[in-house]
Amino acid sequence: MSYDYNKVIIALDTPDEQKALNLVKLLKHKVSIFKVGLELFCSQGPEIVKKINDQGCKVFLDLKFHDIPNTVAGAAKAALSTQAFMFNVHASGGREMMRKVRETVDAASVSEKPIVLAVTVLTSLDERDLKDINISKSPLEQVKTLALLTKQAGLDGVVASPKEITAIREAVGQDFIIVTPGVRPSWAQAGDQKRIMTPQEALEAGASYIVVGRPVTAAPDPVEALDKLFDGAWHQQEGDIV
Repeated sequence: MSYDYNKVIIALDTPDEQKALNLVKLLKHKVSIFKVGLELFCSQGPEIVKKINDQGCKVFLDLKFHDIPNTVAGAAKAALSTQAFMFNVHASGGREMMRKVRETVDAASVSEKPIVLAVTVLTSLDERDLKDINISKSPLEQVKTLALLTKQAGLDGVVASPKEITAIREAVGQDFIIVTPGVRPSWAQAGDQKRIMTPQEALEAGASYIVVGRPVTAAPDPVEALDKLFDGAWHQQEGDIV
């Protein structure tokens, strides 16, 4: 079975601009979307988004805004100026915060409106972690609650573990974008991720996009690792990548 690499987002989890841009150059033959997270953005600033765009690629600006509504609306306005393909906020910031972001994006005079997502429950958290912060719901129930809130606030979709895709689809329907980190090829270790699936499993479950980072970017040969992303039988020559 063949899989659509247009649904794969490569996470550039490095503070180094040259390393990030080299990875884009190496991998853009197969993928077109690259994730810029806090580490790279705080090291290099908004200019890194432009430099990736200049290579003919798109950027998922993964900064997870979470603050009072007016502050996050201002951050959203700044994110628009980068021409990112998508960016995200934390759903736990609440309905009003997300509505303010929606209004800001809708009012903007930009040629292409970005996809705006809300993070539900981080893939590094499990039920015990939620209890530590006084959330008695299971990760699945909390994700469903936040996905519904996100849709009611008018955002385009959510970031959630692949384990929750089916429940999200049942709760909010098919016309809702689901971006799933916590994706690990069968030949890679889980690392700090707890609620994970393989790339094949996530796409078959209904993910709109999957995010893959270290199994590809930290591999001895990132091009080969990307080419073998959906190969359950392949193994790294120098051990698994965490």
